[in-house]
Amino acid sequence: MPVNLNAPNPKHIYAVAGVKLGFAKAHIKKWQRNDVMLMQLAPNSRVAGVFTQNAFAAAPVQICREHLSAGKAIKALIINAGNANCGTGEQGLQAAKKVCAAVAALFNCEAENILPFSTGVILEHLPVDKIVSALPDAVNSLSDIAWCEAAQAIMTTDTIHKANSTRFQLNKHTITITGIAKGVGMLQPNMATMLAYLACDATVEPLALQTLVKSVADASFNRVTIDGDTSTNDSFVLIATGQSNSPEITLNTPEYKALYAALLSVAQPLAQAIARDGEGATKLITINIEHAKNDDEAHRCGKFIAHSPLVKTAFFASDPNLGRLIMAVGNAIPDLNTNNCSIFLDDVCVVKDGQRFIDYTEAQGAAIMAKSEISVTVQLGRGTAHTTVWTCDYSYDYVKINAEYRT
Repeated sequence: MPVNLNAPNPKHIYAVAGVKLGFAKAHIKKWQRNDVMLMQLAPNSRVAGVFTQNAFAAAPVQICREHLSAGKAIKALIINAGNANCGTGEQGLQAAKKVCAAVAALFNCEAENILPFSTGVILEHLPVDKIVSALPDAVNSLSDIAWCEAAQAIMTTDTIHKANSTRFQLNKHTITITGIAKGVGMLQPNMATMLAYLACDATVEPLALQTLVKSVADASFNRVTIDGDTSTNDSFVLIATGQSNSPEITLNTPEYKALYAALLSVAQPLAQAIARDGEGATKLITINIEHAKNDDEAHRCGKFIAHSPLVKTAFFASDPNLGRLIMAVGNAIPDLNTNNCSIFLDDVCVVKDGQRFIDYTEAQGAAIMAKSEISVTVQLGRGTAHTTVWTCDYSYDYVKINAEYRT
């Protein structure tokens, strides 16, 4: 069960002018739910994306990079669940291109105007015919309010669909932002199996949009990790349709910061939802690193804690085993002056100046570790940099889900 996570209320997931979503059943796996999602964009929409840094980048990731770098207008996105189309060689590339061509034929445009995405089992060839056969149903279901249905169609081992939305005023214009995401395992985004799509109706200059997608990813999806494994298919796409008729936002306009903050207010809860729904998760763990020498050091320390199987299993067992925490911190920063380091569980100091805090009791630690949401704060005493990383525990179900993933 996800940790304190409920399905989004469709009434609070707003339509974004210039975006229509459709869905269909291609029966890629032995399931009876929608597993194909189509997103149609209004003319003059602008699209930017960041993608996995895994060397085995899936065929659709390679095609997306190619189509975006060509600079042509993006007319639609096509996403399938159940098959990652990764490790499939030239045949996989041709399969992704065939899907793009089929979508393009429906929208009277070129294949280069389409972005393909896949998620699911690796090293199996994409069932192109099944996906193409499902496209008419996806087109017929196109709607500007189908965000929740779209979020359900891209799920794999997710137990709950993930969507978030906001509206805010920007120079007397109402701007709407809505996003969806999927991912619960093999998940440590390194942007450039997670897929995330955010759309807004603001008008954003292309360079500003590309800068925004990287900045938002770094402050949200790149701060969540389930198991430390970066998927071959990780993708995060940001869309600006311009349908609000607001003045164009550039890197130098005052509105840039306001848009960034609003985008982050949608993206961060989606990132946290991924951690809450981590495969087999029973606890959400927020790791705060403070007083680091620089941002890279803070991020590295947070990830070392979040990736440690010993730390994660201790959280699952509700065991306040402080030795596992200091082990992870010390491994992250070999030259750390431990005499300057302090650690907190929630607001309880457990380590002070490199040793167990004199007033800390095992009962305090056990009470905190029994919670479903826990924060770990590490003060390194080396500088002013700080970061936050979200993760979850390792439970018996994590092993079971991944052991049985292909069956």
